[in-house]
Amino acid sequence: MFTGLIETTGTVTEIAHRNDAVLSLAIKSDLEDIEIGDSISVNGCCLTAVQIAEDTFFVEVVAETISRTNLSKLQPHDRVNLERALRTGDRLGGHFVQGHIDTTGRVVQLPPSLAIRIPQDIRPFVAMKGSIAVNGVSLTVANVTEDLVFIAVIPHTLANTNLSELSIGSEVNIEVDMIARYVENLIKTKDI
Repeated sequence: MFTGLIETTGTVTEIAHRNDAVLSLAIKSDLEDIEIGDSISVNGCCLTAVQIAEDTFFVEVVAETISRTNLSKLQPHDRVNLERALRTGDRLGGHFVQGHIDTTGRVVQLPPSLAIRIPQDIRPFVAMKGSIAVNGVSLTVANVTEDLVFIAVIPHTLANTNLSELSIGSEVNIEVDMIARYVENLIKTKDI
């Protein structure tokens, strides 16, 4: 569980394709107090640190995650948003972010008035003034149409995340609000 408040960014230093089902990433960062087995949000995706060497940690990405995220498109030197898992007693300043990416979206307008084209199937989970995570960043939806979500991004967020590096057409990871996902499931399964 995460908050969507990015702690720092890291830099992808190595990418290895072990087979069709596993992608290995090496990420250099200034995150401290990381141990093997820790969950770390990388561009919003909950991944497990499998190896640590000085200022670099390694994660493995499996086929399901590859198919739903932008992680397979990363290149060496790309900057990624990082957040360690929430600890009991930590402040919750963003919103509950599971690190379970629902889909990707495409940037159609750049920050500070960010607009992202989203797939129709996740539209029911996005509400005006609701929460959404974009590349792991907890953001508030300013407006939503049939296939676009609009978000006002403050300068602090731009300066401290990789959202400042987006361009038109950039693919971003999207995680809808956890509560919306559960409400939808309850409605669908009510009569089962």
